[in-house]
Amino acid sequence: MQDKSNTKQLVFWLTYLVFFAVLNETVFNVSIPKIAEQFQLNASTVSWVMTIFMVFFGIGSVIYGKLADMYSLRRLIEFGTWFYCAASVLGFLCQNNYWLVVVARGLQAMGASAIPALIFVVVARYVPEEGRGKVFGFITSIVSVSIGVGPVIGGFVSGNLNWAMLFLIPLLTLIALPKLRRYIPEEQSKPGHIDAVGAVLVSLTVGLLVLYLNLMMPVLLAGFVVSAIAMTLWMVKAANPFIDAKVFSNRKFRNGIFVGMTMFSAVLGSFFLIPLMLTEVYGMDTQHIGLLLFPGAISAVFMGPKAGAMADKKGNAYVASIGVLLLAGSLVMLSTMLAISSWVVMVAMLGNYVGFTMFQTAMINSVSQTLEAEQSGIGMGIFNLISIVSGALGTTLVGRILDGHWLDTGLLLFSANAHGFVYSDITAVLALVVLASGWVFYFTFAAKKPA
Repeated sequence: MQDKSNTKQLVFWLTYLVFFAVLNETVFNVSIPKIAEQFQLNASTVSWVMTIFMVFFGIGSVIYGKLADMYSLRRLIEFGTWFYCAASVLGFLCQNNYWLVVVARGLQAMGASAIPALIFVVVARYVPEEGRGKVFGFITSIVSVSIGVGPVIGGFVSGNLNWAMLFLIPLLTLIALPKLRRYIPEEQSKPGHIDAVGAVLVSLTVGLLVLYLNLMMPVLLAGFVVSAIAMTLWMVKAANPFIDAKVFSNRKFRNGIFVGMTMFSAVLGSFFLIPLMLTEVYGMDTQHIGLLLFPGAISAVFMGPKAGAMADKKGNAYVASIGVLLLAGSLVMLSTMLAISSWVVMVAMLGNYVGFTMFQTAMINSVSQTLEAEQSGIGMGIFNLISIVSGALGTTLVGRILDGHWLDTGLLLFSANAHGFVYSDITAVLALVVLASGWVFYFTFAAKKPA
C-alpha cells in the first residue's frame, strides 16, 4: 500500500464511505416535526428516531473496535455496510409504522457504526506514516461536513419529496465496496476473545437508562441500577473485560468523561430543540429550517482544521474556552432574543456550530493526551461511546421537558400563545450547563502555551 496512487484512491473511497455513514446522525433532524405530525407523536416519543440511532451507533463503535483486533478489516467494513443498507431498505418499506421505523433506525446504526470505527484503523495500517496525519485530518473534516450538511440534505429531501426517502440515501455506500476490495488487503483472522457478557451489560445499562428517561417507569430505573452495578463488578472482576476499569484510575480522563457527557448532552439537546422551536414559533417547514441552519453547519466544516492548528499553537484550553463562550453566548441569544426574528436563530446557530467544533477539537485532543499508549484504544472508545450516548440523553431530556413532564411554567406547551417562552427557559438552562462544563474542563486541562 506504499503506492501513492493506491493511497489516494483508498483515502477517497474511505472518505466517501464515512460521509454517508455519519450523515445519518443528523439527516433526520429537521424531519422530526413532519414525523411527529404524521404519527401524532409528542416530542419525547418522536425523539426516538434520533435517540436510538445514537445509542446503537455508540455501542457499535466500541464493539467493532474490539473486533478489528481479530477479524479482517475489509470483511468487517463490508458486513457493516451491507447491514446498514438492508436496515435502510427496511425503514423505507415500513414508513407507515412508527415503531418499525425506530427499529430500522437502530439496525441502521448497528451497521453504520462499523465504518467510522474501522476506517481510522485502516489508515493506521495501510497509509504510509509520513502522510498519515494529513489523511486523519482530511477524514475528520469529512465527518464534520457530513454532520453539518445532514440537516440541509434532510430538509431538502423531506420538503420536496418525503421524509422516508432519507432511508434510501445510505444505498449510495454500496458503490464504494468494489473499490475498497481492491485497496484493502484480505487479512487472516487472529486468535482473541470478545467479552460478550461485558458487551451485553454495557448495552443493557445504556438502553435501560434511555428507556427510563423516556417512559419514567420505576421498574426501568431499578433495572438500570442493577445493570450498572453488575457492569461495574464485571469490569473489576473479569480477566479481559469489555471495558477495563483501570482506565478510570486516571483523574483527568474521568473528568474528561464527565465534561464530555454534560457538554454533548447540552449541545445535542439544543440541536434537537431548534427544528421543533422553528416549527412552533415561526411556522417554518423542514426545507426552510435546513436552509436557516446551513450557514452554521457549513462554517463548522472550515473551523475544524483551524481549531486544530490553533490548539497546536496556543493550547487546548485556549481553544476550548473560546468554544465555550461561543456556545453559551449563542444559547443566551436564543433565550433572550428568540421572539425578535428567525434571523436571530440563524446567527445564534452560527455561534453554536462553530463553538461546538472548537470545543470538540480541543476536547478530543485533551482526552487522548491523558491516556497511555496501551489504553488509547479502549479509552477513546469509551469517550466516543459516552459522547454519542450523552447526545442521545440530551435529546431525550429536552423531549421530556417539552412535553411538560419536568417543567411546569404555567404556559401552554407547543402553542403560539406561549411565544417561545418554554424554549427560552430550556436554552437558558443549557447555557448554564455549557458554562459549568467549560469551567470543569479548564481547571482539569488548562496548560501553558506549548513552547
